[in-house]
Amino acid sequence: MMKHWRTLQPDNQLVESFIAKLSCHRVTASILINRGITSISTAKAYLRANLDQLKTPFEIQDIDTAVERIGRAIHSRETIRIFGDYDVDGVTATLVLYEFLTSCGATVSYTIPHRLKEGYGLQAVHIQQFSGANRPDLLITADCGTGSIEAIREANRIGIDVIVTDHHSVSGPLPEAVATVNPKRSDCHAGLENLAGVGVALALVICLRRHLRDTGFWESRPQPNLKRLCDLVALGTIADGVPLTQDNRVLVRSGLDVIRNGKFRAGLTELIYRCKSKPEEIGAEEIAYRIIPRLNAAGRMESASLAAALLTADDAKEAARMAETLNDLNSRRRQVEDEILRECRAHLMGNPADLQKSALVLARENWHAGVLGIVANRLAERYHRPVVLISVEQGLGKGSGRSISGIDITACLAACARHLEGFGGHAMAAGLKVTSNNLGRFREAFEKQVAHFSSDIDTTPEVIIDCELALSDISDALIDEIESLEPYGTGNPNPLFSADSLQVRQSQIVGNTHRRMLLSQPGRTRQRSIGAIQFNVDPDAELPNSFDRVAFRLQWNRWNGRKIAQMVIEETVPV
Repeated sequence: MMKHWRTLQPDNQLVESFIAKLSCHRVTASILINRGITSISTAKAYLRANLDQLKTPFEIQDIDTAVERIGRAIHSRETIRIFGDYDVDGVTATLVLYEFLTSCGATVSYTIPHRLKEGYGLQAVHIQQFSGANRPDLLITADCGTGSIEAIREANRIGIDVIVTDHHSVSGPLPEAVATVNPKRSDCHAGLENLAGVGVALALVICLRRHLRDTGFWESRPQPNLKRLCDLVALGTIADGVPLTQDNRVLVRSGLDVIRNGKFRAGLTELIYRCKSKPEEIGAEEIAYRIIPRLNAAGRMESASLAAALLTADDAKEAARMAETLNDLNSRRRQVEDEILRECRAHLMGNPADLQKSALVLARENWHAGVLGIVANRLAERYHRPVVLISVEQGLGKGSGRSISGIDITACLAACARHLEGFGGHAMAAGLKVTSNNLGRFREAFEKQVAHFSSDIDTTPEVIIDCELALSDISDALIDEIESLEPYGTGNPNPLFSADSLQVRQSQIVGNTHRRMLLSQPGRTRQRSIGAIQFNVDPDAELPNSFDRVAFRLQWNRWNGRKIAQMVIEETVPV
């Protein structure tokens, strides 16, 4: 697919000012300005990024009611149950609440549902399971609950108080909970609507800690250091793909500091070692592409409780065993994912007319529902349109959808709601249920809605370049400065550079589908060759020996205590 390359043009006078006052490289100054940072004070705050920069969470709607009710439960020794989602954001949100309440001496336990057997969110059947001897006095949701109208009504009926902590879009009336702590509520003006579910959980904990301080609770026990929880917050925030800007960036950066310390979570440390990395060297990218898939593999292939157990493990031997289990589950997940991806591509090769549609909706009997979101994301990136994949079993389809920038997939699903049994999610990702009888009608309605939404935007994919960079201008100091701007992620992308007229001096395929190269730029006054890696190439295709233009990221390739400069090739234009 043809892509439009666009090189950003930061104000040169501002670039010179940043260079002089921040003593930074011209490229670094350009990156900061390209991210919307236009003052020296803002740039310094961005580079410092510590917890004292967080917005106050005390203005989140209902949070005062929530902390008062939880405080009462702690003082009165009531039983508290946390109910979390099964993805990494939900698991870490659950553990943030659980670990803090445990440190308060609360009588607390948690439940994480099974993705395939129970499905998403708090349901009436869960409330029925909590009746009798299992009935808690207070139920707190983590990363879910906003849409659980019937379940919370059932909880009220049998005398369970419910507090919702969530960050998902609000598409209808709020549940009849004691408190619904969701920054996306239309009546919430705290400016924290981009928090992940785990960020909302931490916000509640921050307010609860102060509430307990005001009541003299900490006079008889040590007050918890909340930075110790930021490793969990970093994992959940990165995993959920929320914008890594403002508070989220601060939280992830602080969490990375905790993870790099390597002292607090034996299970996470063991998992990092399974990824052939070291805690002290781990970054947001390694977490996103190595750690998160392994944690998510628990919920996708078996039970997310395995991930929770790993993250709370104290015993090093047990932690190592669980880390190996997650590693094995992730290998199985990749095999299943690749098989479904091959089936989807084979279908599209045999039905090329589908690629003329505004969206792709594919369904099969008994696809593994746990990995459909990953495959949908890969197809959405490849074909640059929203994708919904549906696994049908006994007349009911369970699906996952992924979108592209500018098209709100949940809004599209809302417009098709009459054809669905249920749906929910974010602008970029959603889940749904549809009967086999309604599948055709849903497909047609969804394609029309996507076409309507996309009519007002240019859906030609863009390659946005921060600046052009000759290989001879790449230096160790520059890569260090680029790393100092981390963490990168959604809303704060890893800087992308372009270089032209590149020659491939050496080339080999590694890991079956990755091409490792040594690149040079002939014809330049100053010459430099630099190593490069290009992921997911077709090893059977004829690979070019030169490029007219490439878009690349710069990073250190760390291995066995050494580090060397490396280009990560994102886009190419062959000669």
